[in-house]
Amino acid sequence: MIPASPGGTWGELASSLKQSLDYDQLTNCMRCGFCLPACPTFRETGIEAESPRGRIALMKAVADGLMDPDAAFETQMNHCLGCRACEPACPADVKYGQLLEQARSSIEMHTKTHRWWVKTLRKAAFDGMFPHQGRMRLLGGALQLYQRSGLRKLVRGAGLMRLFPAPMREMEAILPDAAYKGVVEQIGAFHPAKGDRIATVGLFRGCIMDVLFTETNKHTVELLNEAGFDVVIPDAQNCCGALHAHSGEQEGAKSLARRNISAFEAAGVDWIVSNAGGCGALLVEYDHLLHDDPQWSGGAAWFAKRAVDVSKLLVEHGLLQASVQTAVPVGTQGAATARVGASDIGSTASSPAGGEVLAADPGRRGSCGGSNGATPPAAAVEMVRITYQDSCHLRNVMRSSDAPRTLMRSVANAEFIELAESDRCCGSAGIYNLTQPEMAGQILDHKMEQVKRTNAYYLLTSNPGCLLQMKLGIEKHGMSGDMQAVHLVDFLHERICVR
Repeated sequence: MIPASPGGTWGELASSLKQSLDYDQLTNCMRCGFCLPACPTFRETGIEAESPRGRIALMKAVADGLMDPDAAFETQMNHCLGCRACEPACPADVKYGQLLEQARSSIEMHTKTHRWWVKTLRKAAFDGMFPHQGRMRLLGGALQLYQRSGLRKLVRGAGLMRLFPAPMREMEAILPDAAYKGVVEQIGAFHPAKGDRIATVGLFRGCIMDVLFTETNKHTVELLNEAGFDVVIPDAQNCCGALHAHSGEQEGAKSLARRNISAFEAAGVDWIVSNAGGCGALLVEYDHLLHDDPQWSGGAAWFAKRAVDVSKLLVEHGLLQASVQTAVPVGTQGAATARVGASDIGSTASSPAGGEVLAADPGRRGSCGGSNGATPPAAAVEMVRITYQDSCHLRNVMRSSDAPRTLMRSVANAEFIELAESDRCCGSAGIYNLTQPEMAGQILDHKMEQVKRTNAYYLLTSNPGCLLQMKLGIEKHGMSGDMQAVHLVDFLHERICVR
């Protein structure tokens, strides 16, 4: 342990931690250990310091002046995935995620462990890229050019990817097609509800989502329209700030939150809808993020109260038509479904909701963004087995794990199989799989052991980071011929909308 000195780095960090850590939350921890089985890093290592209880004990020891923070303290804070699976398990309702963000914010202000290129990359990403929607689209355009011009094939053929670290090479291999134009640039900013209007929702389009998953954003709009919502997409919105907050860049996160609050207040929306669990978790905590800002705390509370995941809004307030479709017996579908392990799938559709299944209202056909055709797409009548990996932040922070399952169980000709330990983090955790590749890889390997047992064809999830991690797991475990990782919204769009 390196002793603190009044002017030294660790001494400055200790002072900062004492000022920033919420002492009430630190003392709320009863040391009961209920959080231990829920913590991925403790499950992997069995080390107390790699658990929420251990990390809180370290924070409290610093706050009480019983120890000085050092490099080991910093390492333990950075090893945490921030999945917050410990919070639902905590009988004292300790806000561990907020304590972690406070600790990381102090660390980032005083750390001397970052190499110069790490500092440069962090500054470029957090200050120069994510806060600027236009620059994100330029990045999307550059990726699009790389992917479609033949440059990617040339780079791979020349072996240039070997110059990059393994985690970056693996991620490059499974990146979806990028887009230069985001959802607003492709389909416009306002989309009226089909049929009876329920309310006006504002779509939070995100930064990564709008570059790498533009189609998912478009499908989200179409599902919401189909369910009876006017959708507006405020152009002035920007990155949610989750990556900043989770990486200790608190001031950057606050700045982004203020801009988003202004954008959605001006739009006059009833709900603010996210289709990314990682973003949504911060959106619903804008009130906490800005609670000590008297100028913005009111607006932050207004925003947080309206933020909701798309699945929950569809289940609790949407008007998607429930009707009964006849299942197509296994063996009568096309070749694609024959790969699904169809021998294990029943010959009729089943639904816990008394046989009701979600489908497009015949009176609204064509309203899911397609033509006026009355025939569902071929894929929508094929029986498939599906499973689901929870987004940690959607489950543990937004507390919305039931809504995705309700939707999946209600889809025609889809057999939902619960994934064992779906509530366990997949190892993505924002950029954790890039900064802590060894631990992320261990967690992913265990996850894929459970995924294989489902024999599902679609592995669904509700967060872009989780989706990329699942794609990586499928690729690394040689399952790409038998399984696809897909965003829940894209699956629902394929199954419900009539083209």
